[in-house]
Amino acid sequence: MNEPDLNQKTGRAMSYVAWILAVGLLTYFFQGYLNRKENPNQNPDSEFYQGAIEVKLKRNASGHYVTNGYINQKQVKFLLDTGATSVSIPETIAQEIGLPYGPKHIASTANGNIEVYQTRIDLLEIGDIKLRNVSASINPYMENTILLGMSALKRIEFSQRGNTLTLRKY
Repeated sequence: MNEPDLNQKTGRAMSYVAWILAVGLLTYFFQGYLNRKENPNQNPDSEFYQGAIEVKLKRNASGHYVTNGYINQKQVKFLLDTGATSVSIPETIAQEIGLPYGPKHIASTANGNIEVYQTRIDLLEIGDIKLRNVSASINPYMENTILLGMSALKRIEFSQRGNTLTLRKY
């Protein structure tokens, strides 16, 4: 093999590596952009105002309020849902967190009645708002996002203005 052929093959290989790196980096940054659009509240900030803890959430591109938080010190993603009676946790997430399964009961959903399991959350956190001993259900039919329903939301005050939802706990 002569010198020009070797240089040409090396150049072509380097070009392939550069393209692969470029596509990988674009994918990485674009995925981050999509994650921020879907959940603009990755790390919700808390403020202390007139004796209350406030967490302000931005509405996502779909018009929902999605935020990261914690259940029993494990990070999770919540979708705030005032139409849900209780906090509803996908079974796979409940197993990862180690939530206990209580009795089965029937839950009425937009898609009909389903069987779910009762459970209790020792500690639920969004920013510096902490709720203890929260009633919840384990839903075997849900995917990745926890519905933050009224069993938690009734313990805090919340108000919406524009594209911001303010959660307040006294």
